[in-house]
Amino acid sequence: MHQNQNKNTNNHIPVLLEEVLTYLDPKQGEAYLDLTAGYGGHAEEVLRRTQATNTAVLVDRDEQAVAHLKKKFAKTPPEIRHMDFYGASKQLSQEERTFDCILADLGLSSPHLDKASRGFSIRTDAPLDMRMDQRQTLSAELVLNTYGEEELADILHQYGEEPKARAIARRIVAKRPLHTTKELADLASSVWPGRSKQHPAIRTFQAIRIAVNDEIEQLKAAMPEWISMLKPGGRIVVISFHSLEDRVVKQTFAEHSKHPYEADLQLLTKRPVTARHHEIVFNPRARSAKLRAAAKIKINKNRKHKKLPNTERG
Repeated sequence: MHQNQNKNTNNHIPVLLEEVLTYLDPKQGEAYLDLTAGYGGHAEEVLRRTQATNTAVLVDRDEQAVAHLKKKFAKTPPEIRHMDFYGASKQLSQEERTFDCILADLGLSSPHLDKASRGFSIRTDAPLDMRMDQRQTLSAELVLNTYGEEELADILHQYGEEPKARAIARRIVAKRPLHTTKELADLASSVWPGRSKQHPAIRTFQAIRIAVNDEIEQLKAAMPEWISMLKPGGRIVVISFHSLEDRVVKQTFAEHSKHPYEADLQLLTKRPVTARHHEIVFNPRARSAKLRAAAKIKINKNRKHKKLPNTERG
């Protein structure tokens, strides 16, 4: 683990930090875009290497994270945008901004889970919120209490890959109104009697959170924008935490790299990079992290692709 990982405040340790730095390979003077900057753990190390805060953009949809970023980088502030990554991506594309290094660390951060009032955690009783951007109206409570049974079942099946999606949706509608995370966790658990390795409500919480924050659809729409904003030779790293996200990243990278004469990306990772055992010991969140990386292909004067070196670790 990188020596600076344990120094981060808010109990947030940046996942796969060494691997991010390897694949992003930030160099002095390069422009950096962090689409999910969170509490700045990755950004701090990347900017230490680029020494170019004047061209860096840090994005986050969470107001607490944005406030922390402004404080963390107060001495030499990069540009910080309080937006979701898709909205920021569209805006930056319209401004014709380009970057050498682009990072997206998807999913929840430790502070999201640690603050009970946000409603993300199964372990504590809290209001059914789950909004990453607390300015938005749609919350978990609104979804659970107003969506139809069939729509809820589809959400649980599609975003949670929940085998008992219809049974859980039926019980949600029957038990309305729901107001707390404990109510939802108990309800989902009641459909799965007996012991299991993981909490039986995990898939339900994941599905509702993804629906509230429109995570998968935003990722599908944003990734082409990210690739478009990469400078020739630029590197992009995406870290996902569940199979739905990883599938979108894998498919998008494949679409942009599979045709020899039309590809605009070169894959730097043939398969997802995962955390080493020593990192998981110190940061359990890293257990489910999957990193994929690619580079924008350089085109020479003869219109032939110039391949970049593959940095995949052995």
